[in-house]
Amino acid sequence: MTTAKIEFAVNMTCQKCVDAVRNSLTGVNGIENIDISLEKGNVVIETNLPYSILQEKIEQSGRKAVLKGYGDHSSAVAMLGGNSGYSINNKIMGVIRFAQTPNGCVIDGTVDGLSPGEHGMHIHECGDISKGCDNVGEHFNPNNTVHGGPDDDVHKRHVGDLGNITVNNFGRATFRRTDKLIEVPDIIGRSLVITESPDDLGKGNCPESKIHGNSGNRVACGIIARSSSLFQNTKKICACDGLTLWDEREKVLSNKQESSDYSRASNTCIAF
Repeated sequence: MTTAKIEFAVNMTCQKCVDAVRNSLTGVNGIENIDISLEKGNVVIETNLPYSILQEKIEQSGRKAVLKGYGDHSSAVAMLGGNSGYSINNKIMGVIRFAQTPNGCVIDGTVDGLSPGEHGMHIHECGDISKGCDNVGEHFNPNNTVHGGPDDDVHKRHVGDLGNITVNNFGRATFRRTDKLIEVPDIIGRSLVITESPDDLGKGNCPESKIHGNSGNRVACGIIARSSSLFQNTKKICACDGLTLWDEREKVLSNKQESSDYSRASNTCIAF
């Protein structure tokens, strides 16, 4: 599986903190390298694991962590629900990140509030969510092909066809995959959409199968925006309200907890 480097700001004050963070990550399958700087307050991990799992591991050491950068090349992020995206009744919330690598585009996300089972996920051509998900257009399809699945070749899928995500019994989907067709610069300003039903990957018997996978209503969406790659984000103060990144993190987590059990899926505004 394709690896990528992920940079976290971690609230460390001494060598004991460094040792605790390193111990929380050492021996975890899927981590290839760990680089910790006490001076910079950074932890850089080369991994094939979802970023949310790594953040949980770091915070098991008792230190707070915020994602700062993802990947060595171009990166993007889509926020679902909250103040940055849209979801029906504002119950579905998530963060999906895109990072370009030499082996393809890594798609790494956590989504909460969906019903258990499979749900379709697609990139749509437009980034207009002023009317919910109604104005985002059709699937991103620059090659004018039929609908398919992420494992199909370039002539048998839309570039925006990302297949399905699987939601557990607690309403959470955590996923990480590599897509061979997506180029991050091509999708910035477009939108990411989650659907009510599973995508049949173009293999169904109804006419809609070759159009959108017969995947049902659009239940959540967010604009895909540029985000920071490794070492591009040097901010210590959140531009949103002037709070330190740690104060802002606690504010965001408190607000998320009040609206849903979503405290681990998101990061503060500095992660963009």
